[in-house]
Amino acid sequence: MTRHRFEETINGYGYEIEVTAVQPDRWRAYLVRLTDGPTALMPFYGRTPDEAARHLANWLVQAHGAARNGR
Repeated sequence: MTRHRFEETINGYGYEIEVTAVQPDRWRAYLVRLTDGPTALMPFYGRTPDEAARHLANWLVQAHGAARNGR
């Protein structure tokens, strides 16, 4: 299985995103725990590994913004 890893820093926090293929043109991105297992966070999908990782990273940016605003 092909895996891609992306490291993102969002609002000062480091995240490791792993992306795996579910179909030739469909990729699933999720956060990785230090033990290399997926987290309970819902997966994000895209047509490419970069697109799937970007969807997840964008959601994290929005979640951090909502947390700062008390939502």
